[in-house]
Amino acid sequence: MSARHHLLVLVACGLPLAACATTIDTSLETTTTAVAITTTLPVGTAAELLPRLLDEASDMSRRIRESDEDRPALERIQALWAASRADVGSDTPELLGSFDGQLAMIERAVQFNRPADADKAYRNLVALVDTVLA
Repeated sequence: MSARHHLLVLVACGLPLAACATTIDTSLETTTTAVAITTTLPVGTAAELLPRLLDEASDMSRRIRESDEDRPALERIQALWAASRADVGSDTPELLGSFDGQLAMIERAVQFNRPADADKAYRNLVALVDTVLA
C-alpha cells in the first residue's frame, strides 16, 4: 500500500468523525420548576372502600376504549386499593397477591390500551371483593 493510499484511508475514516461535532447554543437555556404532586388517600374501612374501587373499575374498559380520563380513574383505583390494602391484609392476607395482580392488570390495560384486560381484571376483582366482604 502506498503512502497516498494510507492518506486516503485516514481522510475517509476521519470525515465521518468530523461530522459529529457538537455545538451548544447557550442562548437557549431554560429553567425548570419543580412541582410537588401529593395524593390524598381515601379514608375508610375495606367494606367502605372496596365497593368504590369496584365502581371505578367497572367503567375502565369504556374509559380505555374512548380515551376518557382512564389515567385519573386508574389513580383513583390505586388510591382506593392503597387505603384498603392493610385492612384486607389483616383479615385475608392470602388475597393480597391476587388483588395486586388484578390492579397491575388494570394498569397494563391503561398503559397498552387493552380494554378487554380491564374487563377481565374487573370480573376477578368482583370475586375477590365478594370473598373479602363475605
